Amino acid sequence: MPVLHAPHRLRRAALILLAATALYAGPARPAYGAPTDGPGWTAEPAAGQAVPRTGDRPDSTRPYSTRPFFTRPFFYLAGTAGTVLEDRLALANTTDQEHTVTLRGADAYNTADGAFAVRPAAGSTGAGAWISFGAGATVKIPPHTRAVVPFTVTVPPSSPPGDHPAAVVATEAGREVGVRVHLRVGGPTLAALTVEDVAVRGRGAAAVVAYTLVNRGNVALAPELTLRAEGRFGEVPGRGARALPVELLPGQRVELTEPWPGAPVLDRVRVRLTVTAPGGARAEGSASAWFVPWRAAGWTGLGLLGLGGTTLAALFLVRGRRTRPGPSGGEEPGETSARPEPTPAPEHELTGASR
Repeated sequence: MPVLHAPHRLRRAALILLAATALYAGPARPAYGAPTDGPGWTAEPAAGQAVPRTGDRPDSTRPYSTRPFFTRPFFYLAGTAGTVLEDRLALANTTDQEHTVTLRGADAYNTADGAFAVRPAAGSTGAGAWISFGAGATVKIPPHTRAVVPFTVTVPPSSPPGDHPAAVVATEAGREVGVRVHLRVGGPTLAALTVEDVAVRGRGAAAVVAYTLVNRGNVALAPELTLRAEGRFGEVPGRGARALPVELLPGQRVELTEPWPGAPVLDRVRVRLTVTAPGGARAEGSASAWFVPWRAAGWTGLGLLGLGGTTLAALFLVRGRRTRPGPSGGEEPGETSARPEPTPAPEHELTGASR
């Protein structure tokens, strides 16, 4: 077979193209795509789904290896009270050295601003305490190796129905990586919430509506909020329905603020918040607020006060000029004395004959 030789120009163009491709690709990255400043290992749900041990699900007798596998961002487990559920955590070492990771379960909760957080090792008394890794609580991961660790969730027989948020926490040398566990115990569910402590803060474009959301039900909620306002001069622009960036866990209370760029400059407004969530949850809260341009009002007040002071000073000056005595002790020329003139004594006429 004849060999085709590219012309010199074509070879030069090919070399330039290869160099440009290398520059675009950038430097080589660690395995599994882990950031270089991370702990050197990752933790995530193993591909697959939860398997209940008690056989209460139709496919529980199906071998795990024949089930469909898929990537999961978190664990989702469901079962009735008294059920023992099983799942698997995948740990991947992305470095050239061995890592030793300790595993535990933890209760999950909302922080005051709505973020998702987990309890410390000794502070979990709910679903986090139901999670067990058994003898696999400490795992040594060789370099560039992926380890799959099974764990169980034992739901107590007396567990109430609804969502029980938890997390699986992996720790090494004080660095922690958490994977959320959505656990639902079978039974009646209730989606309910309340809106409390509504207040308006700030003025103008910086105005916000502060409020508190409380989950009164037994399931996690993804709330939506609508803001409406009514002033003395009619309806004021509010905010349309939008999803809030928070997952409100059962029994949790969070304090949030809603930006309100449409706040009026001068008006008395009644603000009404309406919060809804899937499952039929709905709640309202309201507050009243005065909007007064205090800076403009302050300058206006100072101007009026200065004008009043000037007028009062002028009146005192005019009054003083009218009552000032002249050089000879009398009144100044052209001015009338304010003192009353003395009344002359009456003259008596003498009558009768002389003696």
